[in-house]
Amino acid sequence: MSPRKRGLTEEAATASIDQACRMLRLPTIRQQFKEQADGAAREQMSYRAFLAELLMAECDDRARRRSERRIRAAAFPREKSLPAFDFDANPNVDPATVNTLATCEWVKKGEPLCLIGDSGTGKSHLLIALGTEAAMQGFRVRYVLAVLITSVVNTARA
Repeated sequence: MSPRKRGLTEEAATASIDQACRMLRLPTIRQQFKEQADGAAREQMSYRAFLAELLMAECDDRARRRSERRIRAAAFPREKSLPAFDFDANPNVDPATVNTLATCEWVKKGEPLCLIGDSGTGKSHLLIALGTEAAMQGFRVRYVLAVLITSVVNTARA
């Protein structure tokens, strides 16, 4: 292997970085490099600090994309979140209990969760929101309606 030449022009260095990012599959670094490099030069960052910023941006973006993939794979029927849940309209739902559930300790322990209540009390909203939280924390989630499971069981018995 021939030794690398020093003293690349800015254009050659940029092209080399772009090519290396493509080969190494580093899309965030590839996209943000110029802006980050310009900012690092303005702020007189060390090489290590600049590299750390670039690598952390790549790691953060990969974590975000993994969460998005897990949420899509869960097949939720609609998007729901815990901050959007109206606890005032549902006074029987304890916010502290929901926030405890959002930590996903029950998932880590392999404990089941069953929400029971009248129609319109927010069960589906909470289940989707808690499933979304679990997916964001790295758990694989799958949304399935119990009605469908019952139908499959009843069909199998017929």
